[in-house]
Amino acid sequence: MRTCLIFCLIVIFNVKLVAQVSFIEKLNQSEKLFLDSGVSLTFDEPTQIDPAKPTKIILFALPNGNTTAQSYGKKLARGDDWHFDIQHIGAQTSFIRNTDKQTNYIVIYLENTLKSWPAWRSKFKDDGRINKMVDYIYQKYAIYNPKLSLTCHSGGGSFIFGYLNSLPQIPSYVDCIGFLDATYGYESEKHKEKLITWLKTKNKSLQVISYNDSVVVYNGKPLVSPTGGTWFRSQLMVKDLQTQFKLKKIDLVDRFNWSNRTNLIDFTLIKNPEAKIYHTVLVEKNGFIQLIFNGTNFSQKSYKFWEERAYTDFILN
Repeated sequence: MRTCLIFCLIVIFNVKLVAQVSFIEKLNQSEKLFLDSGVSLTFDEPTQIDPAKPTKIILFALPNGNTTAQSYGKKLARGDDWHFDIQHIGAQTSFIRNTDKQTNYIVIYLENTLKSWPAWRSKFKDDGRINKMVDYIYQKYAIYNPKLSLTCHSGGGSFIFGYLNSLPQIPSYVDCIGFLDATYGYESEKHKEKLITWLKTKNKSLQVISYNDSVVVYNGKPLVSPTGGTWFRSQLMVKDLQTQFKLKKIDLVDRFNWSNRTNLIDFTLIKNPEAKIYHTVLVEKNGFIQLIFNGTNFSQKSYKFWEERAYTDFILN
């Protein structure tokens, strides 16, 4: 069984626990510590951070309605909530570490007591807390000269857009931004120029994975408004970026893809002729791995996006 360090952060001090059984049991054993705005940060570190290796910090903003334990994931037992089996960010992280042993991967789960980043931002009015939070995390590992990835699923995209709103420009230490069906909050007038300026600097990666949610009917009503879903918002982002970057469009059987030559900018939009809800399936089918590895030497080598789980052996009990 993989051993890792998990600890919950408060600004004053840390609590560290060594994993002996499972992530879920470690959470149950730990004392949950919250920041004054109802935010908890849970850190998943490798057993050892090797200063001789490059270090990548990956922030994962939780989707609406999910806890950190559910997003981390586990093997389902009788009576377990189904949310434990729909993301498996923990197992996908272990797969990433096992595949790329030359990098220190540190994943931080960002949760709030409202279980909704849009609701949390509405309450706190983008008063700079997100910026301070991200900066605190970065400074915590600054000794390793890390690169930082901002990733999210669903309503977690609101955290990233809130971060973009709080800054005049995206910091240079942010090297990847990844959205897993999470572009609902994209607005051209607020985000286009900041993303373009950032992407024009060296080795910056933007990864977007969405599906055609505009055709889905749920409980007799459209799942999203004509312009409010990730299908529309992701294509709006493509249109905006095409003013400055040459993105090649490929029309495949099951998806549309827009990317540049190195895939540092990549949009994958899954077609949906049967009008199914693929909101969490995008994550389950190796979506988190794809956000981190696409555009690198590990892309599609030991996994395939939108195919069966490549990380099954790493799912904890």
